[in-house]
Amino acid sequence: MAEKFTVEKNIKLLDFLFLKLQSWPKKRVKQRLQNASVRVNEIMQNKHDFALKTNDIVEIGVITKTSSSFTSVQIIYQDKDIVLINKPSGLLSVSSATENKEHALAILRKQLSRGNNKIALWPVHRLDRDTSGLLLFATSKEGREQIMSKWPLSTKTYLTIVDGILKVKKSTINEPLRLDEKIYKMHVGKHIDAKEAITHYEVLKEKNKRSLLKVNLETGRQHQIRAHMAYLGHSVIGDERYGKKGPRMALHACELTFYHPKDNKKISFKQEAPKDFYDLLS
Repeated sequence: MAEKFTVEKNIKLLDFLFLKLQSWPKKRVKQRLQNASVRVNEIMQNKHDFALKTNDIVEIGVITKTSSSFTSVQIIYQDKDIVLINKPSGLLSVSSATENKEHALAILRKQLSRGNNKIALWPVHRLDRDTSGLLLFATSKEGREQIMSKWPLSTKTYLTIVDGILKVKKSTINEPLRLDEKIYKMHVGKHIDAKEAITHYEVLKEKNKRSLLKVNLETGRQHQIRAHMAYLGHSVIGDERYGKKGPRMALHACELTFYHPKDNKKISFKQEAPKDFYDLLS
């Protein structure tokens, strides 16, 4: 449940959070703000200098996708060629065939555009709606193509919390995947239409009959981690499609290494998972 506070005087959002959460380390307060866990008058806010007014309502805590509206996204890195964001859980990466209202691409375009200077962006990859973490965009079609030419050499690391205690603490899942378009779900196993899918995992922590895993993808198939973990009998917590419904899906893209389109140099980024992710281990 989110904590609710009524603003008693005009004040900047971060200063208000420091005032109300005095027992918290300031770093944790800042992370809560950055990780899309704060709403003002039912609108998500992550700007530390957002101006609060008397009688505004501030909510701090887990915000579910059914009650939130995203107005901005956290930018992790930006230059002339690329923009890297920390996508919150509950937000589409781009528009889909069935949904087009709210997605990271549109929000980021609006966030970066100034007046008639509309910025163009091309998604390099995608994250499922309920997966949080690092999401990369290019500022030109040519830049995207340059990144994609070496995308097989990139490394993509995730954190996930799964149901149960795994007998094998570190292993590789090498099982092909096939998308069933009728039910929009991956089938695991050999089939004429199945594609190679390789997932490496390692158990980091076990608690309350749940396991925190670090996962590296050697291939990038749709729903790969979700389908492979369900195949092992340890579905991702909060994954309604392959397991059971929960407050959020416990899947976070925490590390990304790729080749920059300008100079072809390898660069790496890390992003810690938000508190509502780790709450699922409790």
